Amino acid sequence: VAAVAAENNLPFLVISAGTRNHFAMDLGLDRTDPSRCLDALRDGVELAVDLGRINGRPFVNNASFGVYAEVVRSPAYRDDKTGTVLQMLPDLLAGQAGAPLIAEIGDVTVRNPQAVLVSNNPYGTSDLAGLNRRDRLDRGVLGVVTISVASAHQAVGLLRHANVRGLTQHTSTEVVVDAHTRQTPVGVDGESLLLPTPVRCAIEPGALRIRVPRDRPGVRPAEPTLDWVRLRELAWHRQAASPHT
Repeated sequence: VAAVAAENNLPFLVISAGTRNHFAMDLGLDRTDPSRCLDALRDGVELAVDLGRINGRPFVNNASFGVYAEVVRSPAYRDDKTGTVLQMLPDLLAGQAGAPLIAEIGDVTVRNPQAVLVSNNPYGTSDLAGLNRRDRLDRGVLGVVTISVASAHQAVGLLRHANVRGLTQHTSTEVVVDAHTRQTPVGVDGESLLLPTPVRCAIEPGALRIRVPRDRPGVRPAEPTLDWVRLRELAWHRQAASPHT
């Protein structure tokens, strides 16, 4: 539906009646009362958000490779996404399942990661599995997380944020994931697929028009941004004026 809306320049309406409603959460919509999403029809505003593409197919949330894709294939994933990820990921990472992957992330090459998560805009820096929210959907970049660990203990440490060894996080406008197989399993917005390799992910900035209610419970006030240039100038002037320097 998102692809049809984007191709025909039509507004897209999201109703939070799914399992996790991740896209609805990132738009600030009410996930407890789907009927409130219909307020967009009588008192709505329009947003322009980015749209991900994987081998030409659209995605609004993420595309997962390696053991991430294995988690998505689990029958338990749809009923309890967060619990299934946390339960399965450490053992799968330690087991070295699937064909070796090569991730080309802009000018960066990551060889043999056990897991690759490509998202339509980046998740928070502490989010290793796409379980939390994206603060924006209009940055015009893909977020990319890769994980390479040697044991289940190291995998658990990553999930608990006890270490960052084996973890890379990047942003890029294009990602290519290759493997020495004709097809590779991929989880695309929670749907398990087999796609021909190499798999190419790209971002289309502002490609999707979204109609949302003016009043959305999940919208957080914008946090003030630091002007680092101005802050450095103030610090320099303060230091120069001090009688002790």
